[in-house]
Formats: sequence, C-alpha cells, structure tokens
Amino acid sequence: MDYSFIFYLVAALLVLTGIAGIILPALPGIPLVFAGLLVAAWADGFAHVGWVPLTLLGILTLLSFAVDILATVVGAQRVGASRKALWGTVLGSIAGLFFMPIGLLAGPLLGALAGEYWHTRELGRSTKVGFATWLGILLGVALKMALVVAMLGLFAFAWFF
Repeated sequence: MDYSFIFYLVAALLVLTGIAGIILPALPGIPLVFAGLLVAAWADGFAHVGWVPLTLLGILTLLSFAVDILATVVGAQRVGASRKALWGTVLGSIAGLFFMPIGLLAGPLLGALAGEYWHTRELGRSTKVGFATWLGILLGVALKMALVVAMLGLFAFAWFF
C-alpha cells in the first residue's frame, strides 16, 4: 500500500503550521516549514529534491534564527532599550497569545514599554523603546516571510526542474 499521500498531507500541515508560526511566537515557524519540506522530499525517496536543495533550505532555516534574534534586538538597541524592556517584550509576546489577534501586536509593544518604564520611570522614553522594539519584531516577521517564500520557491524549483 502506498502511504505517500499521508506523508504529503503531513508535510503540507507542517508547512502551513510553520507559516502560522511566523506570526505566532509560540510556534517555531521556519523550522516547521523546513520539516514539512523535508517530509515531502522524503515521501518520494528524495527523487525530486536531493541533498543540495535540502542543504540550502537548512541554511535558510538557520538564517531565520539570526533574523529572529537580531530584528528584535536591533530595533530595541537602536533606542537604547534596557534588559528589562527585552524581557518585557518576551513576556508581552507570550501574554499576547491569550488576547488574539490584537494581543499579537499589542503584547510585545506593551511588554517592552512596561519593562522600560520599570527600568527608567520615564514614560516618553518607554514609549519610544516600545515602538522601536515592536517595529523590530514587524521587520523580523517580514524577513521571515521572505525567507519562507524563498524556501518554497527553492523547493518548487528543485521539484520541477
């Protein structure tokens, strides 16, 4: 019996969950996309997608970790955010999951603002840090979306050519 349909279904679910994970901080977005593409390649015995494209996809996946960290930190550090602001961003992102969909956007911003306010007691500065951190996160999401598009394009190219 041919079970490849089940593997392709699992691969598609992993990719779709990974795409959702780009926006939802609780899910490892791009690693899930990579896992889905790996399962799809494996389902046909790597006949269409071999080790070279899979290695490139792995490199893009590793690059996504750097994007994740750097986008938020660079946004926050450009305005001199404190360590408490960065922790506030993390905690705000987690808390925001409980208030979807607005919480996804407001959680990191409010967390960074609260963390910086706790550190400095200056509302103007805290607001600036909150917005800078939030913009860094949005930049990170945009860059990760671009990485996923590149990964899907590379996989499709390897599959069909």
